Amino acid sequence: MTEVKIVQVSEKDLPELIAISRETFADTFGKDNSPEDMAKFLDENYNEDKLGGEMATPGSFFYFLKADGEVAGYLKLDVDDAQNEEVDPNGLEIERIYLRKSFQHRGLGKQLFEFAEEKGREWGKSVLWLGVWEHNENAKNFYASRGLTRFSEHVFVLGDDRQTDFLLKKALV
Repeated sequence: MTEVKIVQVSEKDLPELIAISRETFADTFGKDNSPEDMAKFLDENYNEDKLGGEMATPGSFFYFLKADGEVAGYLKLDVDDAQNEEVDPNGLEIERIYLRKSFQHRGLGKQLFEFAEEKGREWGKSVLWLGVWEHNENAKNFYASRGLTRFSEHVFVLGDDRQTDFLLKKALV
C-alpha cells in the first residue's frame, strides 16, 4: 500500500518545485505544442525568480503530494487577490494540479483534488474553479467527474501561441 502525504512546499523546496513543474508541464503538453513555444514557456514560467515570487505571493499556496516519500505531484491554490481571474471574491482557484507520469492513474489526482476541496471549505470558500486547455480531454473528463461545469473561457499564452482554456467551477458549500 502506498503511503501518501500532502505537504506544503517551503522555500527550501524551490529547486524540486521547479523540476517537477517543468517535467510535468512538458510531459502533459509537449507533444501538442512546438518545441520553441514549449521552451519559451518553461524558461519564462518555471524558474527560480518566477516560482519564488509566486511562492511569496499572499494567497498562493503550493503543496507536494508525496507517495512513499517521493514527490509524485504538486498543487497550486490561489485565493483572494492571488486568483488569476475575477471569478468570485470568495473563490478558490486550482491554478495547477499535476502528477508525474509514473504516478498517474493511481487515484493520486483525485486525492489532490479532494485536498483542494477540503482546503477551500476550511478557508470558508464557496466556489472552486480552474482553467483547463480546451484540448486536454483527459483533464476535462476528470473535472467533469468531480462535478465541475464550464462557465467561461480565457486566453492562455504558451510561448507565442494563444490558446483557449475553458473555465470550470463548482460550489463548495
